[in-house]
Amino acid sequence: MKKILSMLCLITCSLWVLAQAPGGPGAGGKQFQGSSGNGHLFGKLVDSDGKGIGDASVLLLQSRFDSATQKTKEVLLKGSTSQSNGDFTFEDLPVRGALTLKVSATGFSPYEQEISFFKPVGTRPAAGSTGAPKAAPSGGFEKDLGKIQLKTDVQMMQGVTVTAKSGALKMDIDKKVFNVDKNIVSTGGTAVDIMKNVPSVNVDLDGNVSLRNASPQIFVDGRPTILTLDQIPADAIESVEIITNPSAKYDASGGGAGILNIVLKKNRKTGYNGNLRAGVDRLGAVNTGADVNVREGKINAFASVNYNQRKSNTVGTVDRLNLLETPQTSISQDNTDKSTGRFIFARAGLDYFITNRTTLSLTGFKASGKSSPYEAISIATDSLFNSGITSSFSQRLSTGARDFSGNGLTFGSKTLFPKAGRELTADINYFSGSNETNTLYTTNRYLNGAGSAIAGTTLQKILGSGSDYNLVLQTDYVDPLSSNVKLETGIRAAIRGRENYNSNYTFDNSLGSYKLIPSATNNYKNTDNVYAAYASITSSIKNFGYKIGLRAESSDYTGTLTGTGETFSNKYPVSLFPSLFVSQKLDATQEVQASYTRRINRPNFFQLIPFADYTDELNITQGNPGLKPEFTNSLEASYMKTFTGANSFLASVYYKKTDYLITSYLEQGTNPFTGKTAIINTYINANSSRSYGLELTSQNYLSKWWDMTTNVNIYNAKINAADKTVASTAMWSWFGKWNNNFKLPANFTIQLSGTYQSKTQLLPGSSSNGQGGAPVGRGGGAGGGGGFGMAQSASQGYIKPFYGIDIALRKSFLKDNAASAILSFNDIFRTRTFNQYSESDYFVQDYSRLRDPQMVRLTLSYRFGKLDASLFKRKNTHTEGESSSQGM
Repeated sequence: MKKILSMLCLITCSLWVLAQAPGGPGAGGKQFQGSSGNGHLFGKLVDSDGKGIGDASVLLLQSRFDSATQKTKEVLLKGSTSQSNGDFTFEDLPVRGALTLKVSATGFSPYEQEISFFKPVGTRPAAGSTGAPKAAPSGGFEKDLGKIQLKTDVQMMQGVTVTAKSGALKMDIDKKVFNVDKNIVSTGGTAVDIMKNVPSVNVDLDGNVSLRNASPQIFVDGRPTILTLDQIPADAIESVEIITNPSAKYDASGGGAGILNIVLKKNRKTGYNGNLRAGVDRLGAVNTGADVNVREGKINAFASVNYNQRKSNTVGTVDRLNLLETPQTSISQDNTDKSTGRFIFARAGLDYFITNRTTLSLTGFKASGKSSPYEAISIATDSLFNSGITSSFSQRLSTGARDFSGNGLTFGSKTLFPKAGRELTADINYFSGSNETNTLYTTNRYLNGAGSAIAGTTLQKILGSGSDYNLVLQTDYVDPLSSNVKLETGIRAAIRGRENYNSNYTFDNSLGSYKLIPSATNNYKNTDNVYAAYASITSSIKNFGYKIGLRAESSDYTGTLTGTGETFSNKYPVSLFPSLFVSQKLDATQEVQASYTRRINRPNFFQLIPFADYTDELNITQGNPGLKPEFTNSLEASYMKTFTGANSFLASVYYKKTDYLITSYLEQGTNPFTGKTAIINTYINANSSRSYGLELTSQNYLSKWWDMTTNVNIYNAKINAADKTVASTAMWSWFGKWNNNFKLPANFTIQLSGTYQSKTQLLPGSSSNGQGGAPVGRGGGAGGGGGFGMAQSASQGYIKPFYGIDIALRKSFLKDNAASAILSFNDIFRTRTFNQYSESDYFVQDYSRLRDPQMVRLTLSYRFGKLDASLFKRKNTHTEGESSSQGM
């Protein structure tokens, strides 16, 4: 509690300091003409005494080629007048071409300056201005010109703006950014559909993601989330950041798999703008949504809401030979899973620009979901005797309802100081959620196979509920100590808690009612706290750059079985996580980089709880409260080459070694419902594991109408353990993604994409989703039931190769292409079938599933808006009589 109070006090002090920061309010510059972009430019006009100059004319001009004269000329891009304290600002600057700032004020000589977001050329920048751009939260660039002193006969010059071509994928040497707007095949879907096209990311049939063959951390807007990927609408996402080897600035959790950061849509364009959309898929599931953003002066407000119906069909088979039973039994299982439901995701926020350098932000979201799953499973069992074959047949039907509700609130503050590059940020993030489940299982046993008379019926009921919360407090400080040395430091506290209540009942015919099964019922709660601090130094010597960082983290975990009062806990002392990044620019188009990091993967909630889930007889799971964290050391080297026409190539080799690997383990137990011996899938710490691989990513603009992105990942992994049932032999595997965009006449666009997964080793412990929560297919709570018949990941085995092809067509129409219609077709050839072979000392099994093949979606959208700095002010350009008749 003292740590939490200390963090709260520090955050509060940081916010107070930010609120006292000097500077005047920003003013949105009126846009006259020009193309949209993501640059933000601001500064302050002062006289020789340092006093602000108001009502000065501030113009921004752009060089353009005049086809008539065959010469380049300057045209007006934006213009405004400075405020009374001398502040001025321009936003949404174009991404190409030279920009020139011109200032004129009564009593002062004209002032002219060329603008560069990257490096200044010509004369020195104004006092207090930034010499290099700063990436804005929205993904653009900010440049502070500082105080510009207007004098007689004084002119200041700077260089030009250079930006890259915008495509579906932006590649940097330390991360990749996937632009969701360019990915039309996921329109109307969820974040799971987006991840299927994100380079480096692999997605299984249940929507669980892996990054370089391991489970990454999932962030939303740079912070952990309680939401699963299928609970985030694709239409609410702006981009996905893929960080394969995070530095000391980032949370050390997540092992060696890196971070997937989902950036939600938000903009700060002056005026108002928005989007309306609606769609339907081939199963009749409807999706609708709306976004709106309003910016006037100091205030930027935004809101969005998405409503998605869920309809899903899954078919599968399991063939298993049980080796330990006498006589041995063969089980053949067919399952059909149909689920319906809906999900609502609403988000709203406010940015308040206190000054050009200080911004306060408040954002909240509300998520709500309901589903009604239905599953029918037919199980045929054959027992082999010397005298013949004895067979049995049963069918299990499951129906129920699941409800989920989530809430979130984020408060942030950011201040830029007059010193170039110096900034302070502080954030408070709170997320909470609750869920309820009610599931009824009816198992009918037949006398002589399917269609015969019912010999007996077993009824099982599971009632469950739970809640969780996640509070993150964080502050970061950046200070350029010199022209080429930068200090970054920060502190963070993550406080998480969860409560879960599950009751298992069977119907007692003698009582005529349901009877609680104590051995299969468990109520528990837990808390999980992580405290961290980091510091890093970035510097460069000519074309050689380096970044050295160190992160310190301590954590504690406490769980309590509320029914018995039994407590299990772990307290981990301070651990150090160093990181080192070095880079060398070979020339203007080539760069190499090498990095080393140390990270940790703490056991998640479902791996720790001692509760056993018996809802699936072939996949009984139970946690192990004695698990220890695993530690991963990662090495990565990259080479990036940029060619003419914005074509680029990125090659990376990586090596990861993990100690105390958390992996699945099979052990024998007793099923309290049947009284028979059962195989239980639990977790242990293995000795170690290692993996290495090569990843190639290429982005090519083959013509004005065709661009292509290709991503291939080749890897090898192995687990070392004394127990042969846990150890695995090495296997080479690879997967690839191929994405094409075609711009056709009449405003048509086609996207064609494909994925391929080779034969892949079934790695123990691969079921975790890296989020500290339930995998997507688990229903969000223990006892909720998983994918029936899914092989235990503790067994040896492999996943068979598969591929999938998706295509989408978009037509834009109306004025300024404000409306569009998108028709998408996923898994065209029904080839994304998940086939898995597994074996252990207990069984040999083949498992197959196919989910929602050949999915077709139609989505219509309409965008609206007006870029107007005087949105809420009555125009005065007409006569008084005309003005009185005009609306806003």
